[in-house]
Amino acid sequence: MYLLLPMDSTDVQEAELTKVSDAKVWAQVLVEEGEVVEILHSETYDGFENWSEAVILVGESENIMPFMEMNMMPLVAHTQRSIDDIVEAYLFRELHDFAY
Repeated sequence: MYLLLPMDSTDVQEAELTKVSDAKVWAQVLVEEGEVVEILHSETYDGFENWSEAVILVGESENIMPFMEMNMMPLVAHTQRSIDDIVEAYLFRELHDFAY
C-alpha cells in the first residue's frame, strides 16, 4: 500500500509530518507485509508514478477534497510525526479516520 505524507524535509531520519499547506516535500511510502519497501519524494502530492491509497494528515482541519477526488483514504496522525512512527501506527491501526 502506498501512503502519502506531507513532510517538512527530504531527510528520512529527521523529517516530520506537517500540515498540507506547510509541506516542503511529499513522501510516498510503500508498505508491504508490514515492512517499508521504499520511500519516494516529490514536490507535489500528485507527482508520483503510482497513486497513493491513503494520505496521512496532522489534524482534522485539513482540506481533504483534493485527496478524496483522487480516491485516497484520509487518515489522521494526531501524535505521530516521524515516518517510522506513522508506519507503525498504520500497521497497528492506530491512525484515526477523518471525521467529516
